[in-house]
Amino acid sequence: MNAPTPTLDLQDERLVAPQTLGDSVRAAVRRVRDGDLGMLPVFGGIVVIWTVFQLLNRTFLSSTNLVNLSFDIVPVGFLALGIVCVLLVGQIDLSVGSVSGVAAAVTALVMVTYEQPVWLAILAAVASGCLIGFVYAQGFNRFAVPSFVMTLAGLLAFLGVQLWLLRGQNAINLPYDSDLVQFAQLWFMPAWMSYLFATVAAAGFFATSLVGARTRKRAGLSAPATGLLVFRAALVLAALGFTVYYLNRTRGVAWMFVLFVVVVLVMHYVLSRTKFGRSIYAVGGNPEAARRAGINVKSVYAWTFVMCSTLAAIGGVLAAARLAAATQSTGTGDVNLNAIAAAVIGGTSLFGGRGSAFSALLGIVVIQSISSGLTLLNLDSSYRFMITGAVLVLAVALDSFARRSRQAHGRG
Repeated sequence: MNAPTPTLDLQDERLVAPQTLGDSVRAAVRRVRDGDLGMLPVFGGIVVIWTVFQLLNRTFLSSTNLVNLSFDIVPVGFLALGIVCVLLVGQIDLSVGSVSGVAAAVTALVMVTYEQPVWLAILAAVASGCLIGFVYAQGFNRFAVPSFVMTLAGLLAFLGVQLWLLRGQNAINLPYDSDLVQFAQLWFMPAWMSYLFATVAAAGFFATSLVGARTRKRAGLSAPATGLLVFRAALVLAALGFTVYYLNRTRGVAWMFVLFVVVVLVMHYVLSRTKFGRSIYAVGGNPEAARRAGINVKSVYAWTFVMCSTLAAIGGVLAAARLAAATQSTGTGDVNLNAIAAAVIGGTSLFGGRGSAFSALLGIVVIQSISSGLTLLNLDSSYRFMITGAVLVLAVALDSFARRSRQAHGRG
C-alpha cells in the first residue's frame, strides 16, 4: 500500500509570513499554543511584580526609583549577559562573580596603588577577564574538563586571587572625582539627546525589520507588509519615548544604563545576524550536528567562554565604580546566583540553543525589581532570596514545559 503523498500546509507560518496585524496576532497565538513562548513569560512577570510592588508602595514606579533601578541593573546585568553566551552553547560559568571581583581589584590597584590613568586600569581589568576566559577554553577543549567543575574551581581560585590582590585591605577607595566613578554615579544624557537616542533606536528597529523582510522576498518567501513594520516601529518609538520622558522627570537617563543597552543591542546583532551567532545556536542545539555541518565547535566554545569572562570583568569594573571602591566582598554573596538566575528567568534555556541577549536585560530587571521593591517595604533579604528562588523555579519549569510542547508540535 502506497504511503499518502505529503501535502503542503500553506497556513504554516514558517512558510507564509504574517501580512497584516491580524495575521501577526494569529501567528503569535499559534506559536504560544505550540510552546514557543518567547519573551511572553518574563514580560508577564515584570508586569505582575511591578503592579504588586506599586500597590504596596506608591513610590516604587516613581521616576526617582526607576532611575536608581536603571543604575543597579547594570553591573550584574553584564554578568548575566555573559552567562547567556555560555548557556546558549549548553555550558555554564559559576565563577562570573569571582571574575568580576578580580577585575574590580585590578582596577583599584592600577588606579590607586600604581597611580595609572583610568583607561589603563579598565584595559588591565578587561584583559584579566579575557585571560581567564582563555584559560577556561583551554581546559574545556584540550583536557575535556566539564565547565561546571572547571568554573566551580575558578570561583574558589579567583576569589583567592581577589583577596591576594587587595593584600589584606578591606577596601581600596577609588577617587570620587575620577571619570570612572562619575560615569557610574552622576553622568546622565542631556534630555534632547535621550529623545534622539530613542528615535534612532526605533528607526534602527524599523530599518533592520525592513532589510529582513526584503531578504525574505528575495529568497522567495513571504514577508510582513511595510505598513505592519511601520506600525511595529511606531509602537517601539512610543514606548521608548514615554520611558525617556518619565526618567527625565527627575535625573534622566544614566550613561551607564545606555552603555548596557548598547552592548545588549550589539550582542543581539551578533547572535541573530552573523555567521558566528548562528554557529552558537547550532552548537547549543546539537554539537555533533554542528561539527558535521563544518562548524569549528571548539572555537565556538572558546569564544563563548572568553566573552563570558570579559563581560564579567566589565561588570566588575562598573560595580567598583558604582561603589567608588573595590572591596573583598565585590562579586561575592549572591552575585553569581543573581547573574545565572537573571539569564534563565529572562528566557535563556538551560538545555542550550535558545535565548537572546535581551534575556539578560529582562531577567536582571526582574531580579533587581524584586530587590528594590522589598527594600522599599523595609523587608530583609530573606524574602528576596525566597521570592527570587520561586521565580527561578517557575521560569525553569516553564522552559521545560515549553520545550516538551515544541517537540510535540515538531518545533524542536
